[in-house]
Formats: sequence, C-alpha cells, structure tokens
Amino acid sequence: MYKQDLDRLLQNNSVPRAMVLFGENHFFIDRYAHRLAQIEGASVLNLYHDEYDFNSAKAHLSQGSLFGDQNLLIVKHEKKLPKAELDTLVELVGKNDDNYFIYCYVGEDIKSVDTAFKGSHAGSVRFYNPSAGEAGVIVVQEARQSGLQLDQRAAMHLLEVHNNDLSLACNELSKLSILNKQITIHDIDENVYGLSELKLDSFHIKIIEKKEFLHDLKFLLETGLDEVFIITSLCKMLTELYLFNTVIKVNGFADPIAVLGYKPPPKIVEERTKLSIKILPEGYKRGINLLLDTELKMKSTGSPDQESLLLSALLKLQAIL
Repeated sequence: MYKQDLDRLLQNNSVPRAMVLFGENHFFIDRYAHRLAQIEGASVLNLYHDEYDFNSAKAHLSQGSLFGDQNLLIVKHEKKLPKAELDTLVELVGKNDDNYFIYCYVGEDIKSVDTAFKGSHAGSVRFYNPSAGEAGVIVVQEARQSGLQLDQRAAMHLLEVHNNDLSLACNELSKLSILNKQITIHDIDENVYGLSELKLDSFHIKIIEKKEFLHDLKFLLETGLDEVFIITSLCKMLTELYLFNTVIKVNGFADPIAVLGYKPPPKIVEERTKLSIKILPEGYKRGINLLLDTELKMKSTGSPDQESLLLSALLKLQAIL
C-alpha cells in the first residue's frame, strides 16, 4: 500500500498489527513508525540496527503479558532480515491479537522486503519522496507541533538549503526554536548549515578516520570553498572533538549542549562521541598546532601554492592522529 492508504487505515483504526515500512523517504518511515507505536500500556521492545537479535524478538512476542496488555516489537535495520525469521515473527503476531510488530527497513535494496508480511493481520507500506510543495507543508506542520512560527516561504527555503531532504530540514526545527520568534529566511541563512557544510563535515570525518579524501577535497574546492576555510573548519571540528573528549572524561557521558550550545540529532552526538575518544591528548595537541601553523602560512605574504600547503597539512594530520 501507499502512504495515503495507511492514512485511511489510521483514521479508521484498522491498521494491520504486523507492518513493514520501507522506501526512499526515511522521514516518513520514522514518522509513521512513531504513530503506529502509540499503543497505550504496551510492553515495547526496540531493537535498532546491531541490537537486533532474533531470539530476543521471538521471545518478546511469545510471552504473555502479566497484566493482559499488548506486546509491541519495533525493529529498525538497514539490512534485510532473513525471511525465515520475519515469517516467524509475523506468524506470532497472527496467533495472538495482543501482539504488534513494526519493521522499519531503511536499506536501499527494497526488492522482496515485504514478502513475509502477508495475511489479514499484516501489511506493508512503501514511502516515496514527497513533492516540493508537499514537503513544505509537512515542514510547516512539524514546526507548528513544536510551537515554532514558520511560514511556507521560510519552510521552502529551509528545504532548499538541505536539497529538499525532509529529515534534515525537520531536524533543524529544534535548533531554530531556540530563537523564540517568527522564523524568517534570514534566520535560516544565519543558523542553518546546508549540504555543502554537510559534505564538509563528511570530509572532516574522513580525514580524522584516516580514509582516502582526494575526491571529496576536489569537490569542496570546486564548490568555491578556499583552502584557508577548509583548514579553519577542520581545526574547529578537532577542537569540538577535544571538548567532547574532555566532557566525557569529566562527566562520564557526552553532553552536546555543554560543547555545542544545542542538541543535534542523536546520530551526530554518537558519531562525535566515537570520534573524540579515538584521539589521544597528544594527537589533539599536535593536530591543532599543525592546523594553526598551516593557516598562518596560508595567510602570510608570499606563501607558496595554497592547495599544496593544504594537501601537505592533511596528510601530516592523518599521520599524527
């Protein structure tokens, strides 16, 4: 079925108890999984990505609730689960009216992903990317639900900044709500980082993880970013990671608000946390000093070729880290 079919079933309270959500748009997958999971009093087991374990999932749907409530299993994975395992889980839902199963498949290979979800108690929904107009309406709706004042023009601009990625645009709403005012296009330009910045962020991570980066570097230079900006932005990233590392050592956990001043998506926090603890204190010291020295050389009168300086610094940084 399609999104509009699921909307009708939700309105009539007749959604099948075993559902697989998949397709090109992960925002809709997460949004509708949340709506389907609103089962009052249910015993919920969430198994996301590497947490998935078939025996645990099967046991959750096999046990009877002590208080006669429902059992809800939610699995989210970028890899296809074995059909035999899905067959078993869907069958357990069919045998007990108090069982519910939501399978969020966020991988790209959607062929036959819904094969196991057959019968009156099971269903599947494929989500396509919305049109630009529909995406704008959704951003406005999400903003209103968050108590944020955002008109259609500002919503469309926010989407444009993120190349019409609905998930990225909606993730910005919590950050913009801090302004506590009607959000304008100017506010978005001042506070939101677009896909070029996201590409830059990905480039930084490749440098720190000592991966091949020449293709990404060429792309960034072709988009108009200069060598000095790339060095200073990388120095900023390394400094943020050092602060994450320090906060973790002091508090025992990552506190993004203490470091960044706002709370980014959980995936970003997890990524920063893992990166920060990989680098030794001496690595931070030598790496940041290298970047600062390189920035000074680039800004000095009569400095040699900027791109050569940049490439040399990046290779040395990978050796240091």
